[in-house]
Amino acid sequence: MLACNLIRFGVDVVLLDDRPDRTSTGKADGMQPKTIETFKQLRLADPLLKNAARVYDIAFWKSTAENPLRRTGRQIHYPDHLVGASDPYILLAHQGMIEDILIDDIESRGVSVKRNSPFVSCSRVSNGKLNISYEDLPNKNIKTIQADYLVGCDGARSKVRTFIPDAQLEGEITNASWGVLDGIIDTDFPDLWSKVAVRSHDAGSILWIPRERNMTRLYIELSSTDGERVDKSKATPEYVMQRAKAAMHPFKLEWKSIEWFGNYVVGQRVAKRFMNADRQIFIAGDAGHCHSALAAQGANTSMHDSFNLAWKLNLVIRGLAKPSLLSTYEEERRKIANDLINFDAEHCEAFSQGEAALAKNFNDNIRFISGVGAEYSSGILTYNNTSKSRLQPGALQLPARVTRYIDANPVDIQLGIPLLSQFQVYLFVPDVHQMMPFLNTLCNKLSTGSLAKLSSRADQSYRQKPRGLNKSDDFVQPQRYTAVSNVFTYALVTQSEKAEFELADLPEMLQKSRWTVYLDNLDTPSCTEKWMGSPEAGVVIVRPDGYIGAKGEWGMDDGEKAGEWVEEYFIFLN
Repeated sequence: MLACNLIRFGVDVVLLDDRPDRTSTGKADGMQPKTIETFKQLRLADPLLKNAARVYDIAFWKSTAENPLRRTGRQIHYPDHLVGASDPYILLAHQGMIEDILIDDIESRGVSVKRNSPFVSCSRVSNGKLNISYEDLPNKNIKTIQADYLVGCDGARSKVRTFIPDAQLEGEITNASWGVLDGIIDTDFPDLWSKVAVRSHDAGSILWIPRERNMTRLYIELSSTDGERVDKSKATPEYVMQRAKAAMHPFKLEWKSIEWFGNYVVGQRVAKRFMNADRQIFIAGDAGHCHSALAAQGANTSMHDSFNLAWKLNLVIRGLAKPSLLSTYEEERRKIANDLINFDAEHCEAFSQGEAALAKNFNDNIRFISGVGAEYSSGILTYNNTSKSRLQPGALQLPARVTRYIDANPVDIQLGIPLLSQFQVYLFVPDVHQMMPFLNTLCNKLSTGSLAKLSSRADQSYRQKPRGLNKSDDFVQPQRYTAVSNVFTYALVTQSEKAEFELADLPEMLQKSRWTVYLDNLDTPSCTEKWMGSPEAGVVIVRPDGYIGAKGEWGMDDGEKAGEWVEEYFIFLN
């Protein structure tokens, strides 16, 4: 995910992988609603939407000493009134399918993965760069490259993490252990194609997950009679299958084939640091946080670590943002990692207590589980806001449907602008002609002030080092969204009817932004109601990763103030 974004932004990347081949089976398998949205924003979702399994509901089963295994409840996994996601389901496909999509995109842009190339060490040299050594396994020698930055996405046993002082993992390793089986099963269990939480009175818990290609993944709780951790050497596929059969009695459970087996001990730990003091060495994903797999959070959180870091690196590398911007990566993603660990501890405990506790845990945390509720605290990138609308700084965009003025196409506003490492600045006006004084003054301020000067330097940077394009970009036409600036894409959202104004009536800046002029005439509640809460003029600044940076409401005569407010937000840019 990190390399995929950086290459699109035009940043030179060397991608080291210690493995000889792509992932072919197993490992992480669940994509949450926010991750599905992210892949849609990257225009990479279609193969997964076509081939992966989907889970919309969860069923609860339980046995007691007096009663055999029976269903005790069922609920929608992501209720609209609680989550409000455009894709209210989990998308199930093994990790290799997800990796393949990212790698294919990387290779289509002219970059390949260096395989059989484990990271060895790094050191800072006199020119400020990093000397990075890796082993070339086929040729059995050590090679060295120089780089400005190093990011370790190398798992819980991260070697890169050891080169960040005071970055040790903190937290607990529990006695809870689980076996995982991917395969095609033969069963008379009726809820095979739902997500199912099973609690057996004498054989532990099982989590059922339907998978692609007619497979099912089972997470099987392993325990010994005295409650101690099961020795890993005993946790064989045969042992795990016997545990599963005991827990599922009286239902039939047999395996026709097994594609992948794994086992793990539940640890809930977070690295003390996500980067070094020089802001040159970073860790992401499992290198920074470890937890159980029961809520399908690992790959989702990890990819969004990288999603957060990529645009910040791009702006700093290009000299368009101050190096201090990189500090927000650790501030924001460690906060999410700690939120995740706290949730995971509660979730594992609820899983062991049965349906009532687990259902409450789901309802209390369902927005976070889905990804749409992973929110950042106030900081230089997230202004405080007193508005009572649902849209808040530090949270993600709310899905909404609008009509694109220029071609009358209905558009999901959160998907309408391709991700080019640019901020999106939305101008909301209920009536174009009535609010023309506001628009003229604001647009003049934005097109002649400090942001215009920054945009001029950004244009030069992207001419010298263009974005990494592939053939699919011919159909997207990204230049439509950078006509005014390579750092800011300006958009207008209005409740005026199309017949009430022409593009030529708008300030020049918005005329050039013709592909992001939207009519708010499709949804109930409308985009304006969702985002602003009232039909006043307003400005919403959306970060390159889709998070809300700031939101302000203004009167007809406040164009100058609104422009100053926008400039003040971007104080972290150069």
